[in-house]
Amino acid sequence: MSDEDSEADGDGEADEAIDAEPGTVEAFEQRLDVAETALEDAETEADLDEVESDLEEIETDLEDADLPEPDEDEDDPQEELESRLSDLRDDIADQRGPYVEDVADEVEAAAGTVADTRWTDDGEAQVLDAVAGFGDTVGDHIDVAAADTVAQADDALSAASEAIAGLDLDPDEDSEAIATLLDAAETLTDALEAAEGYDDLSVRRKLEYEGFYDVIEGEHRKDFPPELNAVLVWEKRYKESRDPADVEPILLALDLLDSEFMEENILDTFERIAPPEAFEAVEQRASRRDKQAVRVLGKIGDERAIETLVDFIDGDGDPALQRVTLQALGEIGDHEATQAVANRLAAENSGVRSAAARALGLLGDTRAIDPLADVLDEDDVDEVRASAAWALTQIGTERSMHIAAEYANDRSYVVQVEAEKAAGV
Repeated sequence: MSDEDSEADGDGEADEAIDAEPGTVEAFEQRLDVAETALEDAETEADLDEVESDLEEIETDLEDADLPEPDEDEDDPQEELESRLSDLRDDIADQRGPYVEDVADEVEAAAGTVADTRWTDDGEAQVLDAVAGFGDTVGDHIDVAAADTVAQADDALSAASEAIAGLDLDPDEDSEAIATLLDAAETLTDALEAAEGYDDLSVRRKLEYEGFYDVIEGEHRKDFPPELNAVLVWEKRYKESRDPADVEPILLALDLLDSEFMEENILDTFERIAPPEAFEAVEQRASRRDKQAVRVLGKIGDERAIETLVDFIDGDGDPALQRVTLQALGEIGDHEATQAVANRLAAENSGVRSAAARALGLLGDTRAIDPLADVLDEDDVDEVRASAAWALTQIGTERSMHIAAEYANDRSYVVQVEAEKAAGV
C-alpha cells in the first residue's frame, strides 16, 4: 500500500468516526475522541504536531459554534468541551520531549543554586561530589571540568549547560541520550538540594558555626543562658577594641534568636556601647515605636534616625514614647530636628513639654532661646520651667545664660537651682 493510500484510509477512518451533525455537542465530542486516540498513538514530535493542529481547528470551530444554552440543573456543554480540549493540550505537553534545551536549563539552574547558596563546610564537600558525579554520568556526551572549590563548580556547571545546549540531539532519534542527560541533571539537582547550606542549620548551629560561643571560657560555659553570657563577653571586647567585628556576633544573635528576653538584653548592650554598626537593626525596631530601640538610636547618634523619630512626637500620642523620642533627638544633636522639638513646648502633657525643653538644650540651637525664654516665663508647671532654665544654660551663649540667671530668686526652688547655675552662684 502506498503512503497516499494509507493517508487516505486514515482520513476515511476519522471521517467515519464523526457521524454527528457538524457544530453540535456530539460532533465536537467525537472530534475530541479522535484527537485523543491519535494522541495515544503518537510516537514522534511530528505526530504530536498534527494532533495539536487538529485541536487548534476544534478550538476555532468551538468558538464559532452556537451551542444550546444548558438547563438550570445541567452542566454547560461549552465549558465541558473547553475543559477537555485544555486537558488534551496538557497531555501533548507532557508527551513532548525531553529536549536537550530542558537539560541545559536544568544544569544552568543547578549552577545558580551553587552560586547563590551559602554552604557549610560539609555542604561544600557535598556540592563538589555532586558535580563530579554529574560529570562522570554525562562524560560520553560532554566534558565537565573538575572543581576543587564551589566557585569552580559554578563555572563548570555553567560551561556544561552551554555545551549541552550545543549538542545536536533530535528529540525523536536521540530520545534515549537526552533522557540520560536529563536524569543526570535531575540527580544533580536532588543532590544539591540535599547538600547542607547555612540556612539549613538550626539557630544554635548557625551561632556555633559563626563562632558566637567561642568567647565563653572556663566555668562561664555553664552559665545560663549561654547566649546572654556570650553577648556580654562580646560587649566587653567591643568596649576595649571598638572593632566592628566584635559587634557582628551580637547583631547575628539579635537577628537569629526569637526571644524577647534576648532582644531586650541585646538592646541594653547597644544602649551601653552605642555601636554605629547596629544602626540598621535598631532603626528597624524603632520604626515599630519600640521605646528601648528609640533610646538606643539616641545613644548611637546617627542623623539618619531623625526622619523616623520626628514622626513619633507629632501630636499628643503616647507621652512616654514622646519623652523618650525627644531625649533621643536631643542626643543625636542635629539642628534639623529643632523646629519639630520646639513645637512640643506647647504639648498638653507637662512631661512632654519638659522633655522638649531639655532636648532643645542638648541640641544647642540658638534659635531655641526665645521659645525657651517664653516657657520659663509663662509655663504653669515649675518642673517644665526648670527644664527650660537648664536648657538655656546648656545652650551657653551670653544671652541664654543671662535670661536663665534672671530667675535665680524665683519662687520655685527647682527653677532657682537651674538659674543659679547660669548665674554662677
